[in-house]
Amino acid sequence: MEFNVKKLASDAGVFFSRAMQFTEEKLGQAEKTELDAHFENLLARADCTKNWTEKILRQTEVLLQPNPSARVEEFLYEKLDRKVPSRVTNGELLAQYMTEAANDFGPGTPYGKTLIKVGETQRRLGAAEREFIHSASINFLTPLRNFLEGDWRTISKERRILQNRRLDLDACKARLKKAKAAEAKAACEGDLWSDEVEKAEHELRLTQTEFDRQAEVTRLLLEGISSTHVNHLRCLHEFVESQTNYYAQCYQFMLDLQKQLGSSKGEIFSGTFVGNADSTSPAAAPSPPAVAAATLPAVPTIPVVPTIVGVPNTVAEGVLNPNEVKPPASGTRKARVLYDYEAADSTELALLADEMITVYSLPGMDPDWLIGERGNQKGKVPVTYLELLS
Repeated sequence: MEFNVKKLASDAGVFFSRAMQFTEEKLGQAEKTELDAHFENLLARADCTKNWTEKILRQTEVLLQPNPSARVEEFLYEKLDRKVPSRVTNGELLAQYMTEAANDFGPGTPYGKTLIKVGETQRRLGAAEREFIHSASINFLTPLRNFLEGDWRTISKERRILQNRRLDLDACKARLKKAKAAEAKAACEGDLWSDEVEKAEHELRLTQTEFDRQAEVTRLLLEGISSTHVNHLRCLHEFVESQTNYYAQCYQFMLDLQKQLGSSKGEIFSGTFVGNADSTSPAAAPSPPAVAAATLPAVPTIPVVPTIVGVPNTVAEGVLNPNEVKPPASGTRKARVLYDYEAADSTELALLADEMITVYSLPGMDPDWLIGERGNQKGKVPVTYLELLS
């Protein structure tokens, strides 16, 4: 018990001495040992690395999981060292709703078929998003967390120890200075103050050694920040690669969906889209154009060239010479180009996004294609790249 009391008293004395030294420094009444410029630069770079790593980590978490409640849940599971339960992505949930709606509306109806196609694409998008989140969490977020919860905590601990060693060193310097001043005033008691000066010098040598040793340990840790930057750079490249693959997958999925829907869209704009055939009896069923006109009154049809002089059967076979095609006398449509399109051959017309062209259809043409004209240029253009205007 006696040993513990002495240790407690000693620790209290050290704490009081440090507090006095720190207070006097703040009041400008005591000198402070300054670190060299290189060490200060290392400290500043470490603080900068820590601050920006925290911001990048938090914002990346928001990017991967915008729902704050879900982020809190994942944080609690992580702190409890439990596996985070699998969560359905928004794309997968939308796919589920679309599939269920298609079953209610009728999977054989045009709307139901389209819902199924779009829902399947949304499911694939959701799966790609899940894979991207998993990859980004492992390859990017985890290294950032490990730095903040591991290396940075060690650096912070050693910096606090260095701060205490510096306070002890400056306190010893102050005591030595006071002892020498008292020795000069009391020349008659030189022997007594000489012992005090020697004691203060001995304590100063010890604290200086401890301070130098701790400064070297802290300096080595701070210089390790360069290795941290290299590691984070590698993780950043992996994050960009994962994000690139994710967006490339999404783009390809949407292109595939656009091609699947192109035929249906062409049928709608050409006036051949018909509602559910089972809704009317065969005897009373009107002709397809009549159904289309009654079902979609707001969508005018593409003008059709009745004949092509000199080209009797080539349209149906897919061989078309645009120069021999004559536009209808009236009723051509204007269309705005949605995306750039590069012509595959001389029968096609290259397109630039946002430009306006004139379009019309031909008997027997593939519903995914129209004839487009821009000035003196003429050729086939894909329907899915156009926004048909009234």
